[in-house]
Amino acid sequence: MGVEVGAQAARSRALAVLRVRSRALAVALLPAAVAVVLLVGGSTGHIDGPGWAVTRWIVSGFALFVILAAAGIALVVARSRPAVSPTVTIAEESAPDLYRMVRDLADRLEVPAPSAIALTPDCDSWLEDRTHRAHGTPRPESRDEIEGVPGVRGLPSAHRRPPAAPVLVIGSPFLWWMRVGELRAVLAPVVAGTGPSAHPDIAAARRFIRGLDAAVAVTSEPRGPLSRTVLGGVGWVARLLLRSCRGHAAEMERGVAAAAAERAQAVDYGLRIVAQEQVGLAYAGWDRLLTRVALPAWRMGRWPSRLDAGVVAALTELSRRDRLAEGFASRLGERPACDLLEEPGAIDEAASLLAARLFHGGPAETGPDWAPVDWDEYPDEVVDRKWRTDAARLHRVLDALGVSRSSGAGAGAGASDPEGPTLARVMDHLSDGEPGEPRESGDLEDPVVVERHAASAYEDEDEDGGPENERSSALAAGLSAEVAREEAAVSAGAAAPSGAAGQVGPDMPLWDDGSLPLFPLQPPRTGRELLADHVTAMVCCAAMDTAGAAPGLDWLDGPSLLINGERSVDLGPRVLSLIEEGDPAPLRTWLLHLGIRPEKPVRLV
Repeated sequence: MGVEVGAQAARSRALAVLRVRSRALAVALLPAAVAVVLLVGGSTGHIDGPGWAVTRWIVSGFALFVILAAAGIALVVARSRPAVSPTVTIAEESAPDLYRMVRDLADRLEVPAPSAIALTPDCDSWLEDRTHRAHGTPRPESRDEIEGVPGVRGLPSAHRRPPAAPVLVIGSPFLWWMRVGELRAVLAPVVAGTGPSAHPDIAAARRFIRGLDAAVAVTSEPRGPLSRTVLGGVGWVARLLLRSCRGHAAEMERGVAAAAAERAQAVDYGLRIVAQEQVGLAYAGWDRLLTRVALPAWRMGRWPSRLDAGVVAALTELSRRDRLAEGFASRLGERPACDLLEEPGAIDEAASLLAARLFHGGPAETGPDWAPVDWDEYPDEVVDRKWRTDAARLHRVLDALGVSRSSGAGAGAGASDPEGPTLARVMDHLSDGEPGEPRESGDLEDPVVVERHAASAYEDEDEDGGPENERSSALAAGLSAEVAREEAAVSAGAAAPSGAAGQVGPDMPLWDDGSLPLFPLQPPRTGRELLADHVTAMVCCAAMDTAGAAPGLDWLDGPSLLINGERSVDLGPRVLSLIEEGDPAPLRTWLLHLGIRPEKPVRLV
């Protein structure tokens, strides 16, 4: 009963959307109808006279203009390519068991089976209509999907016209974290949505709304003055129609979702409650893995090639620490959903590269400055390199500020190389040293830019409620300027090739590389955060070079310092005490306890 109620509500709202389309057509034809009446009346002698002749010409001209404008708007709406979510397409040959499970689920729900299956690097699943003819035309280069990955059998290199049924998009973390039964329970309400999607009225209403949305996107693109004027009118009409359909479309989708959820009640209802808990866990682990583990690697020009496998490791560690579930160990003994794939490693690699593009804006292909990295190589290839790069940047900024390389404590203790990059230099400058004047030949950044970053650093400290520290603020401003300049250089280098090769035409990509990243993970770091990261990196370099420490990977916290095989967890507060209060005593005590020599030079990148 609930299924019929929800479906009936969706159909009624779909008819309301189609009535908006009919009214728009009637408004466009109304001047032509008036012109026909005037012309027929004049030819029969019923409407005659000198004034009516002029009126007929004016109304006929206006009707012709309205019809041409309406035809142009309809042409733009029909030819505009609706947006498609960036995904990794999985052909049936690559995952026959997964396709079989989805088809069995559709048969049990008595709905049409999805036409294809794709993966998205996110914790969500949905149905996506790709029946627009623009989606079925071959393109020389596909940017909305990563296809043809070496080693993935059955991933097509060219687009073919898809069937009418929608595509099932599955969050890739679900496949690696969930068991087969849990995935089936989670997908049941989603697959059930193919039933309402097959109704002609609902399908027509969705096509109309997607066409209007695509037309608005087309008219919003930067163009010449004449095109901007013409398309501005098209965009105004499209937005007006979208506003008229907004309420009906929202209610239609609610009805479709209610009908799908009600239909799926009979399939694995008890298991679905447990599976929803795993959805929340997967989202928490995925978010933490991206922000704490993947983001540092992306910033270093490396992309982890097994992100989905990393989710399992991160959630396993999270459950071990927090004891989230009673039967966690027994659950891991069940068959994981990734076993439904023929080659899960290659598909994980494709999804990991797509995640790097969506969340960080990395290139579409590997290269010297954008290479994959395995988890075993992560500590040496990412953590060690990150710390030494940050330490080198910190000393470059100190050089630009004119800070002396010889430290008082280091010189008095008989340092082996007082001119080398030492931790003592940083600590002395932030504690009792005076901030140096910028060198005349310093090439850090334009003085106006440095002053602006310094003002920003002061604002950051005021907003955070921390004590003002002039030396820390000056150093944070210099680091912010240096990082901004490096990121601008990387962005310019990455944009140059794509800009030269880009062509605007009927086969243009469905999403613009210039808008990457589509979902940035974090806002720009403040000057205080940058300074804390760089000082911490310098401490870790000193620990590795003078006390035998090693870089490590913590699945929940990212890069970590391993001392005698144990993860160090008490360094952060001591670094904050130095940069915020100018008090080096807690950090010096910590260094002395672990045998770390701050006066010894460290190796930088």
